Amino acid sequence: MNPIATGLNETLQSVSPSVFSMLSELGKELFFPKGILSQSAEAKEKAHKYNATIGIATEGGEAMHLNGIDKYYNDLNVSDVYPYAKPAGRPELRRLWGEKIKRDNPSIQNKNFSEPIVTSALTHGLSIVADLFMDAGDVLISPDKLWGNYRLTFCIRRKAEIVTYPLFKNNQCFNIEAFEQTISEQAERKERLVVILNFPNNPTGYTPSVEEAQQIYAVIKKYAEQGTKIVTVSDDAYFGLFFEDSIKESLFSGLCDLHKNVLAIKLDGATKEQFAWGFRTGFITFGTGCDDADKVYQALEGKVKGIIRGTISSCTHSSQTIIEKFLQDPSYRSSLQQKFEIMKGRAQKLKSALSTDKYDDAWEFYPFNSGYFMCFRMKTVNAETLRVHLLDKYGVGTISVGDEDLRVAFSCTEESQIEDLVSIIYQGVQDLNA
Repeated sequence: MNPIATGLNETLQSVSPSVFSMLSELGKELFFPKGILSQSAEAKEKAHKYNATIGIATEGGEAMHLNGIDKYYNDLNVSDVYPYAKPAGRPELRRLWGEKIKRDNPSIQNKNFSEPIVTSALTHGLSIVADLFMDAGDVLISPDKLWGNYRLTFCIRRKAEIVTYPLFKNNQCFNIEAFEQTISEQAERKERLVVILNFPNNPTGYTPSVEEAQQIYAVIKKYAEQGTKIVTVSDDAYFGLFFEDSIKESLFSGLCDLHKNVLAIKLDGATKEQFAWGFRTGFITFGTGCDDADKVYQALEGKVKGIIRGTISSCTHSSQTIIEKFLQDPSYRSSLQQKFEIMKGRAQKLKSALSTDKYDDAWEFYPFNSGYFMCFRMKTVNAETLRVHLLDKYGVGTISVGDEDLRVAFSCTEESQIEDLVSIIYQGVQDLNA
């Protein structure tokens, strides 16, 4: 094993044996090499005459670039666009995102969590989690309503096993009993577990209430106290889009210092929160209840940087620059609030359109109070058959999730179109029933 990896592992073993035991075999071997990048960083400080280290071309003291591209970046400096970004991301952006986490999650104010590390959006963050903490045969606990890409990321890539529990109890509330039963059963089989908490949920658009969140914390703490090592992954892709009665914070807030046997991870980013999908800029943040958490964070950052260096080298620089600048823009919060109100209006309009008993023979819908989506459970027709029929006959696109569930994205449906959309879906069910 590389001496740098050995050093990181020794640090984790000394300050948090629990976190060290959560690492996969690959996770134990990961490190950030003292190669070209570290030598280039040293040269940047000391090479005052010539710096012939980093693999970019320069001209006139700036990064060389095609002149025609400048016009698309307007007021951005050359140094903020063309050179490589640091593997962990722009330092100021990382600091600002950490401040944003504190601002958006009041209960986390006095808690210790790591500085966010920039990822190439949420999927990349999930991939990092899978590499760091999952070996073949390890268990990922997820609700049965889950984003299908988890299977690629955790099962196909890392050969882990996804064990699900029913998300809803009586189609009304979070199924805390099923959640605990699943953790209890898997804790008997495995010394470490990875628990994914995707709220607002994709595909249903559900976020737990404050009381339900407290119940989730209590269950995780109970089994951590019994010795199970638990990695919690708060997939906060749709964070902030909380429209009704629900927790208005990330579950990471209550997990980041819950117990020494819990390593909490927050995955978030500009992708959905700031309606910047093509920027591909996300973040991974760690929290743990061990005594010397900062050393744990430093070691984990070294391993995350190793993954980034060994896969994509670094994330897109120009996107990071734009997000960093906009976070400091006076119009940022008002602009975000404006888009929030549009999304909330669509969700409320859809819920109003579904409030009639006119559609009871065709479907029931799962609780939704947040995010981008809602989900119908079809009573009489196959969801995939309906999806194809709606597309072929009416030119309406939806997503089938298994045999029964049909996902509708109100995020991309104008408020004025929602009632018509619901009517067409209902007509499609009637067509198939006939």
